[in-house]
Amino acid sequence: MKRAFIFVLLLLLAPLVQAQSEMPVLKIAGDAAQGESYSLSIQIMVMMTLLTLLPAAILSTTSFVRIIIVLSILRQALGTAQTPPNQVLLGVALFLTFFVMSPVIDNIYEAAAKPYIDGEITPQDAFEKGIAPLREFMLAQTRESDLKLFADIARRTDIETPADAPMSIIVPGFMVSELKTAFQIGFLVFIPFLVIDLVVSSVLMSMGMMMLSPMLISLPFKIMLFVLVDGWALVLGTLAKSFFT
Repeated sequence: MKRAFIFVLLLLLAPLVQAQSEMPVLKIAGDAAQGESYSLSIQIMVMMTLLTLLPAAILSTTSFVRIIIVLSILRQALGTAQTPPNQVLLGVALFLTFFVMSPVIDNIYEAAAKPYIDGEITPQDAFEKGIAPLREFMLAQTRESDLKLFADIARRTDIETPADAPMSIIVPGFMVSELKTAFQIGFLVFIPFLVIDLVVSSVLMSMGMMMLSPMLISLPFKIMLFVLVDGWALVLGTLAKSFFT
């Protein structure tokens, strides 16, 4: 969890690093070897302010989007209304996100966070080295067509390969790709439960029981099917594996 916390701090460090040239009042002069730095109180104040960006950082740069969408579609396919509740789904999605992102978090910790904590590199260097593993992860999950879409919108003709794309293009491209993948997986998850609903509805219609809700009858069968195939392990395992292919 320490490395995960440092990973989040590095995500929130980006605006601080980029704004250094615009905030001369907050700078403390140093020698040529150490460069310039911020006082501890200023760093804490800025960091507490940037914590409000934590949800956006998690949503836009990690596997959280794909996981939570698939879990939400699964709950709707089961027809269990608010079971599992939102808090449970968010908890499962959050910890599965940390599981998927653990290699990236470890790389960021070793390459950027640890040297920065030890005072070996500056915040600018820590950000540049720390963003590289995250950038590599997002590019691996992003379709080239989505990157091209936002590159064309931004009228960037200097981008020849995905590796040349800046973060301002990679992040929206990554989110669009995650939405596409999440709905593709959700479609496959929905089909077996839809078949059960169709069968139950047809049986009720043939028996003349049109006033009885098919959802009421099909719900136990869908839950039984989901339990028999060990559905939670299957869905969560498939979601985790989809990021490592």
